[in-house]
Amino acid sequence: MRLQGKVAVVTGGGSGFGAGIVRKFVAEGARVVVADLDFAGAEAVATAAGAAALPLRADVARAADVRAMLDAAERHFGGLDILVNNAGVTHLPAPLEEVGEADFDRVVAVNMKAIYLAMREVVPRLKARPAGAHGIRGVVLNMASTAGVSPRPRLAWYNASKGWVITATRASAVELAPFGIRVVALNPVAGETPLLRSFMGADTPEMRARFLATIPIGRFSTPEDLGNAACFLVSDEASMITGLCMEVDGGRCI
Repeated sequence: MRLQGKVAVVTGGGSGFGAGIVRKFVAEGARVVVADLDFAGAEAVATAAGAAALPLRADVARAADVRAMLDAAERHFGGLDILVNNAGVTHLPAPLEEVGEADFDRVVAVNMKAIYLAMREVVPRLKARPAGAHGIRGVVLNMASTAGVSPRPRLAWYNASKGWVITATRASAVELAPFGIRVVALNPVAGETPLLRSFMGADTPEMRARFLATIPIGRFSTPEDLGNAACFLVSDEASMITGLCMEVDGGRCI
């Protein structure tokens, strides 16, 4: 029960890595707002988790929705300790000059602007809280990617957005450490999530084999892998860790 008494908001919590994080957090004692643009997905995950989870429809690229999801955590569960900026999108594999402007704007809005909006909203709330164990007031966990460390071809603008997440995480960690706010990130390798088909362009045995050949441990990441890693990074056990962008990648970035 490493998260006993903690309240978290997980964006993109209705599927994939987000759902795995929600399940792990609840199992470890947290109460969680499951925020997702797909309310049906959020509701299914929250229902399976029980009374400790609250589903909420939120478009993370809209400031009003971001404010509403944090308000919901404070109103329904009485506080907010952890924010997981997990929601993300990609464009289909294509030469960089052929990616359409609408796809580019969507990647920027969900992968980058959403974190800006969330940080702008959550940081004043965390600064105002009394310090807890080891002087920590709260934790923000961003979902980056191995794409921001070791880019794959034909995913240029997705790669760039995740590189931005890594830099934003490190910059925020340095700035917010004196206030007792930790900021960390996870860099997953391609995983068994709804985005996998989009990354590959087509979900065929041949494409899977090409991707798996780049992962030394020989498998894709899973929602459970990310849930386990996220649980440690936001727990009091990691109170001395900030600015870390931890690969959960089976050795791909070595």
